[in-house]
Amino acid sequence: MAGGEGYRNPTEVQMSQLVLPCHTNQRGELSVGQLLKWIDTTACLSAERHAGCPCVTASMDDIYFEHTISVGQVVNIKAKVNRAFNSSMEVGIQVASEDLCSEKQWNVCKALATFVAHRELSKVKLKQTTPQTEEEKTEHSVAAERRRMRLLYADTIKDLLANCVIQDDLESRDCSCMVPAERTRVESVELVLPPHANHQGNTFGGQIMAWMENVATIAASRLCRAHPTLKTIEMFHFRGPSQVGDRLVLKAIVNNAFKHSMEVGVCVEAYRQGAETQRRHINSAFMTFVVLDADDQPRTLPWIRPQPGDGERRYREASARKKIRLDRQYIVSCKQTEMPISVPWDPSNQVYLSYNNVSSLKMLVTKDNWVLSSEINQVRLYTLEDDKFLSFHMEMLVQVETIQAFLLLSDLLRRPEWDKHYRSVELVQQVDEDDAIYHVISPALGSDVKPQDFVILASRRKPCDNGDPYVIALRSVTLPTHPETPAYRRGETLCSGFCFWREGDQLTKVSYYNQATPGFLNYVTTNVAGLSSEFYTTVKAYGVPFGRAGPLKHPHLDRGDKPGPPDVGIWILPA
Repeated sequence: MAGGEGYRNPTEVQMSQLVLPCHTNQRGELSVGQLLKWIDTTACLSAERHAGCPCVTASMDDIYFEHTISVGQVVNIKAKVNRAFNSSMEVGIQVASEDLCSEKQWNVCKALATFVAHRELSKVKLKQTTPQTEEEKTEHSVAAERRRMRLLYADTIKDLLANCVIQDDLESRDCSCMVPAERTRVESVELVLPPHANHQGNTFGGQIMAWMENVATIAASRLCRAHPTLKTIEMFHFRGPSQVGDRLVLKAIVNNAFKHSMEVGVCVEAYRQGAETQRRHINSAFMTFVVLDADDQPRTLPWIRPQPGDGERRYREASARKKIRLDRQYIVSCKQTEMPISVPWDPSNQVYLSYNNVSSLKMLVTKDNWVLSSEINQVRLYTLEDDKFLSFHMEMLVQVETIQAFLLLSDLLRRPEWDKHYRSVELVQQVDEDDAIYHVISPALGSDVKPQDFVILASRRKPCDNGDPYVIALRSVTLPTHPETPAYRRGETLCSGFCFWREGDQLTKVSYYNQATPGFLNYVTTNVAGLSSEFYTTVKAYGVPFGRAGPLKHPHLDRGDKPGPPDVGIWILPA
């Protein structure tokens, strides 16, 4: 019954809670701290169901709260393991609220948590999950890219803040109307008792997050002299455990106040009375609050006056984080069909643009409704009509080591040597080891009189686990240094690239994907299963030939030397 009616993920856990007055804040709404505890508990139960042993919270990704929950409503939380790695796993959480009287339901938030399996006497090696539905396959595939972001999170934030230039107006503001940041400072201590900890004595991650939300709310209230609403929490990353008997010192301060929102920084340190001379840094987080009026519209907030030194540093870093946060929220959470074809390249968000590039291709790969449209010399052509896009997928086998094919095709500078659709390629920027931006010029196609040019972000990824493909993802970006020019017709690709699967010794399955945009649809007839003659000819001319006894070897792929002429090159469609 996998993927069909009655199927349920074996790691899925559901929790429903009726919101009582003891769970709410002064406005009669469910406090976010209580919600975080319920989220963490549900996700932990899902992780332990898969691991078969105790698990602890390692991190919680950014959370954006879309809706508040009132007293008397029901909170429905669903959690399931998206993917397991060695000893850690990603758990996806969905939160919705329900009004029992009107039967209305609202999406509250989505969350992604990382849990680590922990045994006292033996090392944990988690079993892999087996995705069944298209949604599970997508989450399983993209989880590897999200894990990559988490592992780089600390360095990424440091680099982003160092490279992000923010124009602040500290000097131009009227300081007489500003609230000193020190007035918002909060410090509180909590004693970890048995009800706050799991069966191993480690403090629940959700309990720590709830305490952090509490002191952050107090700090925000001291600035606005009103009851603030929490809208966003940046990633919680637990640097170390705390146990029953620990004293947790929680510190919060408003780092910066913008027109309609403010950022509060929270830090948690732990110590054991009489046993430790230094405090242990447990966690830090940044929370964004707004103040809503009677019509649920954001109110204008007072300015904040930072203290000299560290206060000014936190003030400017908060401005940078706001820009990063807004751009990142758009890039990561936006639906693919709502994305512009070419997104502006911004060094402050290169990690998230790269993430979107790779995850978009992986989501396209995991679609279930591909239709085989044609097979030419054992080069299979699939099509997929989805929303406003028409996607193509070509698949073939080559007798070559997988890593060799991956390294060759990921080097766009060599493409003009064997691909007629790449007349010239310029490396614009080597972003990092796995990401680069290229300016590609293609010959004129069909009735076009001008050649095309593309500004492309190319992201390559090696497999995370056995069974994962090598990936080369391509998408268009916009660069101020490479604007459109009269000499070329600017082309764009929303999502395209290669996947390579190892099928055996010296045998690789190569798949090319392209999410076609309206400018490319002239190569396809109105019937998506039928191909225009020009498109058909392109496939035939550039498909790697296969003999009746099996796939022929591709000359330069097998020898590892310089590619041969175009008629033996691997096919590629214009982006």
